[in-house]
Amino acid sequence: MSPVIASHASTYDMLKSRGVERRDFLKFCVTTSAALGLEASLIPQVVYALDTVPRLPVMWIHGSECTCCTESFIRSAHPLTQDIIFNMISLDYHDTLQAAAGHQAEEVRRKLMDDYDGQYVLAVEGNAPTNDGGVYCLVGGETFESQLMEAAAHAKFVIAWGSCASNGCVQAASPNPTGATPIKKLIFDKPVINVPGCPPIAEVMTGLLTYVLTFDKMPELDRLGRPKAFYGHRVHDKCYRRSHFDAGQFVEHWDDGGAQKGWCLYKMGCRGPTTFNACSTMMWNEGTSFPIGSGHGCIGCSEANFWDNGPFYERLAGVPMPGVDVSAERVGKVLTVAAAAAVAAHLTAFGVKQLRSRRLKGSSHSDGPSNSTNSNEDAEA
Repeated sequence: MSPVIASHASTYDMLKSRGVERRDFLKFCVTTSAALGLEASLIPQVVYALDTVPRLPVMWIHGSECTCCTESFIRSAHPLTQDIIFNMISLDYHDTLQAAAGHQAEEVRRKLMDDYDGQYVLAVEGNAPTNDGGVYCLVGGETFESQLMEAAAHAKFVIAWGSCASNGCVQAASPNPTGATPIKKLIFDKPVINVPGCPPIAEVMTGLLTYVLTFDKMPELDRLGRPKAFYGHRVHDKCYRRSHFDAGQFVEHWDDGGAQKGWCLYKMGCRGPTTFNACSTMMWNEGTSFPIGSGHGCIGCSEANFWDNGPFYERLAGVPMPGVDVSAERVGKVLTVAAAAAVAAHLTAFGVKQLRSRRLKGSSHSDGPSNSTNSNEDAEA
Protein backbone atom coordinates (compact mmCIF):
# COMPACT_ATOMS: atom_id res chain seq x y z
CA MET A 1 0.00 0.00 0.00
CA SER A 2 1.44 3.36 -1.03
CA PRO A 3 2.08 6.09 1.61
CA VAL A 4 -0.63 8.27 0.07
CA ILE A 5 -3.23 5.53 0.28
CA ALA A 6 -2.11 4.59 3.78
CA SER A 7 -2.49 8.13 5.08
CA HIS A 8 -6.11 8.26 3.94
CA ALA A 9 -6.94 4.62 4.59
CA SER A 10 -9.69 3.56 6.97
CA THR A 11 -9.34 0.88 9.63
CA TYR A 12 -10.94 -1.70 7.37
CA ASP A 13 -8.65 -0.74 4.49
CA MET A 14 -5.64 -1.40 6.69
CA LEU A 15 -7.05 -4.69 8.02
CA LYS A 16 -7.99 -5.85 4.52
CA SER A 17 -4.49 -5.10 3.23
CA ARG A 18 -3.22 -7.49 5.91
CA GLY A 19 -5.52 -10.30 4.83
CA VAL A 20 -8.29 -9.80 7.40
CA GLU A 21 -11.67 -11.01 6.13
CA ARG A 22 -14.89 -9.02 6.43
CA ARG A 23 -16.34 -11.47 8.96
CA ASP A 24 -13.33 -10.99 11.25
CA PHE A 25 -13.56 -7.23 10.82
CA LEU A 26 -17.19 -7.29 12.02
CA LYS A 27 -16.17 -9.41 15.03
CA PHE A 28 -13.51 -6.82 15.78
CA CYS A 29 -16.15 -4.04 15.70
CA VAL A 30 -18.44 -5.95 18.07
CA THR A 31 -15.59 -6.63 20.50
CA THR A 32 -14.50 -2.99 20.43
CA SER A 33 -18.09 -1.80 21.04
CA ALA A 34 -18.42 -4.12 24.02
CA ALA A 35 -15.13 -2.88 25.47
CA LEU A 36 -16.44 0.69 25.22
CA GLY A 37 -19.69 -0.27 26.93
CA LEU A 38 -21.76 0.87 23.94
CA GLU A 39 -25.31 -0.27 23.33
CA ALA A 40 -25.88 -2.90 20.66
CA SER A 41 -27.79 -0.35 18.58
CA LEU A 42 -24.56 1.65 18.13
CA ILE A 43 -22.56 -1.22 16.63
CA PRO A 44 -23.55 -0.30 13.02
CA GLN A 45 -22.19 3.19 13.66
CA VAL A 46 -18.89 1.72 14.84
CA VAL A 47 -18.74 -0.50 11.75
CA TYR A 48 -19.43 2.44 9.44
CA ALA A 49 -16.79 4.63 11.10
CA LEU A 50 -14.07 2.00 11.04
CA ASP A 51 -15.01 1.08 7.48
CA THR A 52 -14.98 4.56 5.97
CA VAL A 53 -13.35 7.16 8.22
CA PRO A 54 -9.62 7.75 7.61
CA ARG A 55 -7.36 6.79 10.45
CA LEU A 56 -6.99 9.33 13.24
CA PRO A 57 -3.64 11.19 13.15
CA VAL A 58 -2.07 11.23 16.62
CA MET A 59 1.03 13.01 17.92
CA TRP A 60 2.19 11.54 21.25
CA ILE A 61 4.77 13.61 23.14
CA HIS A 62 6.56 12.94 26.43
CA GLY A 63 7.40 15.40 29.18
CA SER A 64 8.45 14.72 32.75
CA GLU A 65 7.21 11.15 33.37
CA CYS A 66 8.28 7.51 33.73
CA THR A 67 6.73 6.10 30.50
CA CYS A 68 4.29 3.95 32.51
CA CYS A 69 1.38 5.24 30.40
CA THR A 70 3.02 3.93 27.25
CA GLU A 71 3.83 0.67 29.04
CA SER A 72 0.16 0.32 29.93
CA PHE A 73 -1.06 1.32 26.47
CA ILE A 74 0.97 -1.35 24.64
CA ARG A 75 -0.63 -4.03 26.84
CA SER A 76 -4.21 -3.36 25.81
CA ALA A 77 -6.17 -6.52 25.05
CA HIS A 78 -9.59 -5.18 23.93
CA PRO A 79 -8.81 -3.84 21.41
CA LEU A 80 -5.23 -5.02 20.89
CA THR A 81 -2.63 -2.26 20.78
CA GLN A 82 -1.37 -3.45 17.41
CA ASP A 83 -4.86 -2.98 16.00
CA ILE A 84 -5.01 0.52 17.46
CA ILE A 85 -1.58 1.61 16.21
CA PHE A 86 -1.52 -0.08 12.81
CA ASN A 87 -5.18 -0.03 11.86
CA MET A 88 -7.23 2.56 13.76
CA ILE A 89 -4.94 5.53 14.34
CA SER A 90 -1.97 6.95 12.52
CA LEU A 91 0.58 7.24 15.33
CA ASP A 92 3.03 9.41 13.47
CA TYR A 93 5.14 10.61 16.40
CA HIS A 94 5.94 8.78 19.64
CA ASP A 95 9.31 9.20 21.37
CA THR A 96 9.40 5.63 22.69
CA LEU A 97 7.79 3.57 19.94
CA GLN A 98 9.05 5.29 16.79
CA ALA A 99 12.14 4.15 14.92
CA ALA A 100 13.29 7.65 14.11
CA ALA A 101 15.43 9.64 16.54
CA GLY A 102 17.12 12.99 16.88
CA HIS A 103 16.66 15.56 14.09
CA GLN A 104 14.85 13.04 11.90
CA ALA A 105 12.17 12.53 14.56
CA GLU A 106 11.72 16.27 15.04
CA GLU A 107 11.27 16.72 11.29
CA VAL A 108 8.45 14.18 11.41
CA ARG A 109 6.79 16.13 14.24
CA ARG A 110 6.95 19.41 12.37
CA LYS A 111 5.69 17.83 9.15
CA LEU A 112 2.74 16.37 11.05
CA MET A 113 1.83 19.82 12.36
CA ASP A 114 1.94 21.23 8.81
CA ASP A 115 0.11 18.41 7.02
CA TYR A 116 -2.63 17.93 9.64
CA ASP A 117 -2.97 21.40 11.08
CA GLY A 118 -6.04 21.43 13.32
CA GLN A 119 -6.81 17.76 12.55
CA TYR A 120 -4.53 15.66 14.72
CA VAL A 121 -5.00 14.67 18.34
CA LEU A 122 -2.19 15.66 20.68
CA ALA A 123 -1.58 12.97 23.30
CA VAL A 124 0.61 14.18 26.17
CA GLU A 125 2.37 11.86 28.61
CA GLY A 126 3.97 13.69 31.51
CA ASN A 127 3.91 17.25 32.78
CA ALA A 128 6.00 20.31 32.00
CA PRO A 129 8.65 21.64 34.40
CA THR A 130 8.34 25.44 34.37
CA ASN A 131 10.94 26.62 36.92
CA ASP A 132 14.26 28.03 35.73
CA GLY A 133 13.03 28.39 32.17
CA GLY A 134 11.93 24.74 31.92
CA VAL A 135 15.51 23.40 31.71
CA TYR A 136 14.61 20.26 33.68
CA CYS A 137 13.04 18.60 30.63
CA LEU A 138 14.52 19.16 27.18
CA VAL A 139 13.50 17.48 23.90
CA GLY A 140 15.70 18.01 20.86
CA GLY A 141 17.31 21.01 22.53
CA GLU A 142 13.93 22.64 23.27
CA THR A 143 12.14 22.79 26.59
CA PHE A 144 9.20 20.44 26.78
CA GLU A 145 6.97 23.37 27.69
CA SER A 146 7.73 25.11 24.41
CA GLN A 147 7.24 21.85 22.46
CA LEU A 148 3.92 21.33 24.20
CA MET A 149 2.62 24.82 23.50
CA GLU A 150 3.64 24.63 19.83
CA ALA A 151 2.06 21.21 19.28
CA ALA A 152 -1.14 22.16 21.12
CA ALA A 153 -1.58 25.30 19.01
CA HIS A 154 -2.02 23.15 15.88
CA ALA A 155 -3.97 20.25 17.45
CA LYS A 156 -7.68 19.48 17.33
CA PHE A 157 -7.73 18.76 21.06
CA VAL A 158 -5.42 17.41 23.74
CA ILE A 159 -5.43 14.16 25.74
CA ALA A 160 -3.53 14.27 29.04
CA TRP A 161 -2.42 10.68 29.64
CA GLY A 162 -1.92 9.65 33.25
CA SER A 163 -1.72 11.51 36.54
CA CYS A 164 1.54 13.25 35.56
CA ALA A 165 -0.18 15.08 32.71
CA SER A 166 -3.58 15.34 34.40
CA ASN A 167 -2.66 16.30 37.96
CA GLY A 168 1.12 16.64 38.23
CA CYS A 169 1.67 13.34 40.11
CA VAL A 170 4.89 12.76 42.06
CA GLN A 171 6.89 15.42 40.19
CA ALA A 172 4.47 18.10 41.40
CA ALA A 173 4.39 16.79 44.98
CA SER A 174 5.62 19.16 47.67
CA PRO A 175 8.03 20.95 47.45
CA ASN A 176 7.94 20.59 43.63
CA PRO A 177 11.42 22.00 42.94
CA THR A 178 11.10 21.83 39.13
CA GLY A 179 7.74 23.59 39.00
CA ALA A 180 6.10 20.54 37.37
CA THR A 181 2.77 21.71 35.97
CA PRO A 182 -0.14 19.60 34.62
CA ILE A 183 -1.39 20.21 31.10
CA LYS A 184 -4.73 21.74 32.12
CA LYS A 185 -2.85 24.63 33.78
CA LEU A 186 -0.93 25.43 30.60
CA ILE A 187 -3.37 24.85 27.73
CA PHE A 188 -6.46 27.06 27.77
CA ASP A 189 -7.39 27.53 24.11
CA LYS A 190 -7.95 23.84 23.28
CA PRO A 191 -10.16 21.18 24.94
CA VAL A 192 -8.19 18.89 27.27
CA ILE A 193 -9.33 15.37 28.16
CA ASN A 194 -7.81 14.20 31.45
CA VAL A 195 -7.18 10.45 31.73
CA PRO A 196 -5.63 10.15 35.21
CA GLY A 197 -4.05 7.09 36.77
CA CYS A 198 -0.51 5.99 37.46
CA PRO A 199 -0.81 4.63 34.85
CA PRO A 200 -4.34 4.63 33.35
CA ILE A 201 -5.87 1.24 32.54
CA ALA A 202 -4.81 0.12 29.05
CA GLU A 203 -8.35 -0.43 27.79
CA VAL A 204 -9.37 3.01 29.05
CA MET A 205 -6.69 4.56 26.83
CA THR A 206 -7.45 2.55 23.72
CA GLY A 207 -11.19 2.82 24.36
CA LEU A 208 -10.97 6.61 24.42
CA LEU A 209 -9.12 6.68 21.08
CA THR A 210 -11.68 4.30 19.57
CA TYR A 211 -14.54 6.52 20.74
CA VAL A 212 -12.98 9.63 19.23
CA LEU A 213 -12.39 7.85 15.91
CA THR A 214 -15.90 6.36 15.83
CA PHE A 215 -17.94 9.42 16.75
CA ASP A 216 -15.51 12.18 15.68
CA LYS A 217 -15.99 14.01 18.98
CA MET A 218 -14.85 13.96 22.56
CA PRO A 219 -16.74 11.74 25.00
CA GLU A 220 -18.89 13.18 27.78
CA LEU A 221 -16.62 14.58 30.49
CA ASP A 222 -17.14 15.24 34.19
CA ARG A 223 -16.34 18.56 35.89
CA LEU A 224 -12.66 17.58 36.10
CA GLY A 225 -12.42 16.86 32.38
CA ARG A 226 -12.40 13.05 32.77
CA PRO A 227 -14.45 10.69 30.52
CA LYS A 228 -17.54 9.75 32.49
CA ALA A 229 -17.63 6.30 30.91
CA PHE A 230 -14.47 5.37 32.84
CA TYR A 231 -14.41 7.80 35.77
CA GLY A 232 -18.10 8.02 36.62
CA HIS A 233 -17.95 5.72 39.66
CA ARG A 234 -15.76 5.33 42.70
CA VAL A 235 -13.61 2.22 43.01
CA HIS A 236 -15.50 1.58 46.26
CA ASP A 237 -18.89 1.51 44.53
CA LYS A 238 -18.27 -1.75 42.66
CA CYS A 239 -15.53 -3.28 44.76
CA TYR A 240 -16.10 -6.97 45.59
CA ARG A 241 -15.14 -6.18 49.21
CA ARG A 242 -17.97 -3.64 49.53
CA SER A 243 -20.27 -6.13 51.25
CA HIS A 244 -17.69 -6.54 54.03
CA PHE A 245 -17.52 -2.75 54.41
CA ASP A 246 -21.28 -2.60 54.81
CA ALA A 247 -21.13 -5.45 57.34
CA GLY A 248 -18.39 -3.74 59.35
CA GLN A 249 -15.83 -6.46 58.61
CA PHE A 250 -12.40 -4.84 58.27
CA VAL A 251 -8.79 -5.93 58.00
CA GLU A 252 -7.06 -4.67 61.16
CA HIS A 253 -3.50 -5.79 60.39
CA TRP A 254 -1.78 -7.09 57.26
CA ASP A 255 -2.19 -10.84 56.98
CA ASP A 256 -4.65 -11.13 59.89
CA GLY A 257 -7.70 -13.37 59.73
CA GLY A 258 -9.77 -10.67 58.06
CA ALA A 259 -7.18 -10.22 55.34
CA GLN A 260 -7.18 -13.93 54.65
CA LYS A 261 -10.98 -13.86 54.37
CA GLY A 262 -10.94 -10.95 51.92
CA TRP A 263 -12.48 -8.38 54.27
CA CYS A 264 -12.55 -4.64 53.55
CA LEU A 265 -9.22 -2.76 53.56
CA TYR A 266 -10.75 0.57 54.66
CA LYS A 267 -8.93 0.63 58.01
CA MET A 268 -5.65 -0.08 56.26
CA GLY A 269 -5.95 3.21 54.38
CA CYS A 270 -7.74 2.04 51.22
CA ARG A 271 -8.87 5.10 49.26
CA GLY A 272 -11.47 3.36 47.15
CA PRO A 273 -14.26 5.47 48.71
CA THR A 274 -12.69 8.68 47.38
CA THR A 275 -11.17 7.49 44.09
CA PHE A 276 -12.96 7.65 40.75
CA ASN A 277 -11.69 5.02 38.32
CA ALA A 278 -12.70 1.82 36.50
CA CYS A 279 -10.27 -0.46 38.36
CA SER A 280 -12.95 -2.53 40.09
CA THR A 281 -14.86 -3.14 36.84
CA MET A 282 -12.33 -3.26 33.97
CA MET A 283 -9.37 -4.29 36.15
CA TRP A 284 -5.84 -4.82 34.80
CA ASN A 285 -3.87 -7.32 32.72
CA GLU A 286 -6.75 -8.39 30.49
CA GLY A 287 -9.20 -8.22 33.38
CA THR A 288 -7.13 -10.44 35.68
CA SER A 289 -7.17 -8.35 38.85
CA PHE A 290 -6.58 -4.93 40.43
CA PRO A 291 -4.68 -3.76 43.55
CA ILE A 292 -7.53 -4.38 46.00
CA GLY A 293 -8.07 -7.82 44.48
CA SER A 294 -4.41 -8.55 45.22
CA GLY A 295 -4.81 -7.61 48.87
CA HIS A 296 -3.46 -4.05 48.70
CA GLY A 297 -5.62 -1.01 49.33
CA CYS A 298 -6.21 1.60 46.64
CA ILE A 299 -3.77 4.53 46.95
CA GLY A 300 -5.95 6.85 44.87
CA CYS A 301 -3.47 7.30 42.02
CA SER A 302 -6.08 8.84 39.73
CA GLU A 303 -6.93 11.65 42.18
CA ALA A 304 -5.18 15.00 42.39
CA ASN A 305 -2.32 15.41 44.89
CA PHE A 306 -2.45 11.78 45.94
CA TRP A 307 1.26 11.80 46.75
CA ASP A 308 0.72 14.61 49.26
CA ASN A 309 -2.26 12.87 50.86
CA GLY A 310 -0.12 10.31 52.67
CA PRO A 311 0.81 8.36 54.59
CA PHE A 312 -0.89 5.72 52.49
CA TYR A 313 -1.50 3.12 55.21
CA GLU A 314 -2.86 5.28 58.04
CA ARG A 315 -5.76 7.28 56.68
CA LEU A 316 -7.76 8.00 53.61
CA ALA A 317 -7.19 10.88 51.24
CA GLY A 318 -7.73 14.34 52.68
CA VAL A 319 -11.09 14.98 51.06
CA PRO A 320 -13.44 17.28 53.06
CA MET A 321 -16.24 14.75 53.48
CA PRO A 322 -17.49 13.67 56.94
CA GLY A 323 -16.30 10.20 57.76
CA VAL A 324 -14.19 9.86 54.62
CA ASP A 325 -11.24 12.21 55.02
CA VAL A 326 -10.00 10.46 58.16
CA SER A 327 -9.18 6.94 59.22
CA ALA A 328 -11.82 4.50 60.40
CA GLU A 329 -10.27 4.55 63.89
CA ARG A 330 -10.58 8.30 64.10
CA VAL A 331 -14.14 8.11 62.85
CA GLY A 332 -14.90 5.73 65.71
CA LYS A 333 -13.30 8.05 68.24
CA VAL A 334 -15.21 11.04 66.91
CA LEU A 335 -18.48 9.15 67.02
CA THR A 336 -17.75 8.00 70.58
CA VAL A 337 -17.01 11.55 71.71
CA ALA A 338 -20.10 12.81 69.91
CA ALA A 339 -22.25 10.15 71.55
CA ALA A 340 -20.81 10.97 74.97
CA ALA A 341 -21.46 14.67 74.36
CA ALA A 342 -25.02 13.91 73.36
CA VAL A 343 -25.57 11.83 76.49
CA ALA A 344 -24.06 14.59 78.66
CA ALA A 345 -26.26 17.18 77.00
CA HIS A 346 -29.30 15.00 77.57
CA LEU A 347 -28.43 14.48 81.25
CA THR A 348 -27.80 18.20 81.71
CA ALA A 349 -31.12 19.07 80.15
CA PHE A 350 -32.83 16.45 82.29
CA GLY A 351 -31.13 17.84 85.45
CA VAL A 352 -32.14 21.41 84.64
CA LYS A 353 -35.69 20.26 84.05
CA GLN A 354 -35.79 18.43 87.40
CA LEU A 355 -34.32 21.43 89.26
CA ARG A 356 -36.84 23.76 87.68
CA SER A 357 -39.67 21.41 88.63
CA ARG A 358 -38.50 21.29 92.24
CA ARG A 359 -38.27 25.06 92.42
CA LEU A 360 -41.77 25.40 91.11
CA LYS A 361 -43.05 22.94 93.68
CA GLY A 362 -41.15 24.74 96.46
CA SER A 363 -42.60 28.05 95.41
CA SER A 364 -46.09 26.57 95.45
CA HIS A 365 -45.64 25.25 99.03
CA SER A 366 -44.33 28.60 100.32
CA ASP A 367 -47.31 30.49 98.86
CA GLY A 368 -49.81 28.13 100.47
CA PRO A 369 -48.99 28.69 104.21
CA SER A 370 -48.54 32.41 103.70
CA ASN A 371 -52.01 32.77 102.30
CA SER A 372 -53.38 30.59 105.08
CA THR A 373 -51.78 32.78 107.76
CA ASN A 374 -53.16 35.92 106.26
CA SER A 375 -56.62 34.40 106.20
CA ASN A 376 -56.41 33.49 109.91
CA GLU A 377 -55.26 37.01 110.82
CA ASP A 378 -58.15 38.46 108.89
CA ALA A 379 -60.52 36.16 110.68
CA GLU A 380 -59.19 37.12 114.12
CA ALA A 381 -59.44 40.79 113.22
